[in-house]
Amino acid sequence: MPTPSSSPMRPMSSSTIQTDPGAARPVSVVVVSRGRPLWLRRCLLSLSQQDDRNFELVVVADAPGLVVARTLPFARHVKFLANDGVNLSAARNAGIAAAAGAVVAFIDDDAAAEPTWLSRLVAPIRAGRAEAATGFTRGRNGISLQWGAARVDMSGADRPLPLGEGEGVFAPTADGAVKLHGTNMAISRKSLRALGGFDPAYRFYLEDADLSLRLAMAGARVAVVPGAQVQHGFAPSARRQADRAPRDLREIGASEAVFLRRHGARETRGIVQDAREAAQRRRLLAWLQRGGLDPMDLRRLMAGYRAGWQEGLSRRLAPLAPLEDDPPAFQPMPGIWGPAVHLSGRLWHRRRLLKEARARAARGERVSLLLISRSTLWHRERFDDSGVWIQSGGLWGRSDRTDPLVALQRFGTRARRERARIADVRGLG
Repeated sequence: MPTPSSSPMRPMSSSTIQTDPGAARPVSVVVVSRGRPLWLRRCLLSLSQQDDRNFELVVVADAPGLVVARTLPFARHVKFLANDGVNLSAARNAGIAAAAGAVVAFIDDDAAAEPTWLSRLVAPIRAGRAEAATGFTRGRNGISLQWGAARVDMSGADRPLPLGEGEGVFAPTADGAVKLHGTNMAISRKSLRALGGFDPAYRFYLEDADLSLRLAMAGARVAVVPGAQVQHGFAPSARRQADRAPRDLREIGASEAVFLRRHGARETRGIVQDAREAAQRRRLLAWLQRGGLDPMDLRRLMAGYRAGWQEGLSRRLAPLAPLEDDPPAFQPMPGIWGPAVHLSGRLWHRRRLLKEARARAARGERVSLLLISRSTLWHRERFDDSGVWIQSGGLWGRSDRTDPLVALQRFGTRARRERARIADVRGLG
């Protein structure tokens, strides 16, 4: 691996990486889930539609998640591991131990992967151009960018990372790393096991930033692949409500303290701690102003954050030993999906179009459905439980949030434009 450089981070190249899934090294996709069985089912359904033909699925989940996941028609091809713990890093390490692929990819249970996601994400690793890769993540509306190219520094702060046209492969630098987004990343199994996997001191939050920095310190090259896309739903959990308002900040505080102990300079810890606490307070005040929290919530959440920080300062930080390398045999997913198709129509034909879309998905086609109303409603997109990508919105409404508020156009023009917008990531050709 290259050694870290002190020069500014810039891509080693930005050319398009060609994929060849048929002749590719095998990949293991690890999904960890707890308390969200229906979200897990949807995530796995999206993974079953991948255009890659040489990957396995490793699911680490609690009992309700395993029960639901085992009802999927391809369940007999999946490696299932029972895990009811609350430590995300430990659960991911259990998944790594069962992963037999030469590359290990990760996605969250509340995300849905585009059909081209995996083949594009792992292409630079398969080609020997990088040891790790991360893609772009869209937010809850299914269209807007949630996370793009970013770098993380020794304090855990993220900053945008300039990226040229196409993919970029970055050499490591001494003052930070390309940020691997936990819901959209892949690492060579050799590198991942050598580093000891994920640090279990991070039960939740910053585990991906910590791994990013350790990869950089080991000299790993990291690829940023904009075309490798997932939609991240931000499902409710014990830590956040359905509207994303926080419920508990204890583990965030603990992970921030652990991160500074692992990576921060001792003399600046107090300054960083004050800045982190102030940032959390500003975030809560914004929720208070929107009506999502009340003053009692703010006091309770900040008290939990401070308690978590103190707990993180005393949490045991054990050395990370290389992981054992004795996984069960590779268990490939079957290539059960056929061509990608795009359907479109007016909203009042919704029932008929949904019936057709779901019937075609049941036959093995990768179906995208566009429903347009005579309105200025902004567009949203989601992957539904039947395996169909559904986009809906107004004929004159925004899809890309940089569009004009109102764009006068005919139905045919709008339908062609929306198909072109998704054609690349959806594999529509």
